[in-house]
Amino acid sequence: MFNSPLNFASKILFWRCLFATIFTSSLLVSPFGKQPAQAQITEYCQLSTAAAKAKEDLRLSALKGNQDAQNRYQQLVQQHAQELQNCRNRTWPETQAIWLRLYPCDIQPGAIDQVMDRVVNRGYNKIYVEVFSDGQVLLPVASNPTVWPSIVRTPGAENIDLLSAAIQKGRERGLKVYAWVFTNNFGYTYAQRPDRAEAIARNGKGQTSLYLPGNSSQLYIDPYNTQAKRDYYQMVQEVVRRRPDGILFDYVRYPRQTGSNSIATKVSDLWLFSPATKEALFRRAQNNKGLELIRRFLGKGYVTAGDITAVDQLHPQESEPMWQGRITQPEQKSILSATQRQPLLQVQLWQLAVAHAMQGILDFVNLAAYPAQQQGIPSGAVFFPDGNQAIGQGYDSRLQPWDRFPSSLEWHPMSYSTCGNASCIVQEVQRVLNAAQPGTKVIPALAGSWGKSVGNRPSLETQMQALRQSTPQLAGVSHFAYSWQYPEHDSDRKFCRVR
Repeated sequence: MFNSPLNFASKILFWRCLFATIFTSSLLVSPFGKQPAQAQITEYCQLSTAAAKAKEDLRLSALKGNQDAQNRYQQLVQQHAQELQNCRNRTWPETQAIWLRLYPCDIQPGAIDQVMDRVVNRGYNKIYVEVFSDGQVLLPVASNPTVWPSIVRTPGAENIDLLSAAIQKGRERGLKVYAWVFTNNFGYTYAQRPDRAEAIARNGKGQTSLYLPGNSSQLYIDPYNTQAKRDYYQMVQEVVRRRPDGILFDYVRYPRQTGSNSIATKVSDLWLFSPATKEALFRRAQNNKGLELIRRFLGKGYVTAGDITAVDQLHPQESEPMWQGRITQPEQKSILSATQRQPLLQVQLWQLAVAHAMQGILDFVNLAAYPAQQQGIPSGAVFFPDGNQAIGQGYDSRLQPWDRFPSSLEWHPMSYSTCGNASCIVQEVQRVLNAAQPGTKVIPALAGSWGKSVGNRPSLETQMQALRQSTPQLAGVSHFAYSWQYPEHDSDRKFCRVR
């Protein structure tokens, strides 16, 4: 009776069902749950809510002095680090990073642990920690030789090195930790130093960036100024001493302006009028005629036929006005009249002025990256894919020549376009990939939130799926920012009082 074929088949079915139930249950408690119902979560290596809560409960118990909880917490941190690495090794993209700002309150016991745990919980294996922004630097007061104040100025915390702590805590969890620094934007505090007045960029209206509408804190400097270079170089050296896994340079550009001023169409729109930039521009002249025409063009914003005639008379021994980049035959005098020559010279002088402004940006970021490159620490530049565009006879006011950034830098295009879907984001990324030299690491930065659209911006899942389909060659993607994903936690940390 018990060995009948029907009952035997029933037993086989019973054991198969039991095994399937046990197997599914084991997946449900796995930190990176693999059950079909959670395929959306597993695709991005995110921890289950239960796993994240278990870790947070242990962290809180450990903070209260429970040694057993401390041991179990550390074991779980290491376990999650390994599982995250395993998951990212088999999941596109291999690198998934997040942008993070730290606050003075993060010096409190357990605070950085909580932040880093949440980063891991969301499937990230790299973080970009903001180290220099808004005229402040993430260096301890007792070890800050730079011209900028420390972010953490809490009495009694003079020796707390929040950057070093973030690097250590991140690495314990399998995270690569990059330092993220503003570049040509030195911040309002720099403007308060009378001894740095000549280092500040000025346009042809005599304005600094602080006078632009809607801007009261972003101070852009003259990239040709020696003092500005020294100040920035010293800051980068201090950051590199902490041995981050990389360093990212943001605001590698001039200020963004609004309305009709968003397009630079005349010389007075350009940030060429601080002493060092002007002198460097004059040095681009290759003969006296060239120098005199550059001076007149910068002074008035144009040259006339009368200017050209006057320059010819001032330096009759010279043929054509010459400067770097001008292609002509300097030994031959033009047979054209001054009136005929004026339109071309006017255009060429405008192109020289724009190229000079852009070259200052390129030279500055190359200098900034040098300390890190000397130590074998990767460097990258953050930019807007539309920040380098020519618009008619004008240029985007940011004059951000990212297409000329060296391939030795990682390229981090901020692909933030909104059009109701991900198509415009994909187009931005593809434009950058088309401009990049072979071997350039392109790691787009996306803005958004998991699981929901924000305004006209699709969810991160939608953006990621579109990029994976169209640009699977990308090795990494980053998300802006931790504050978007944990707005309440970010706000609590930003406005809390250090105890």
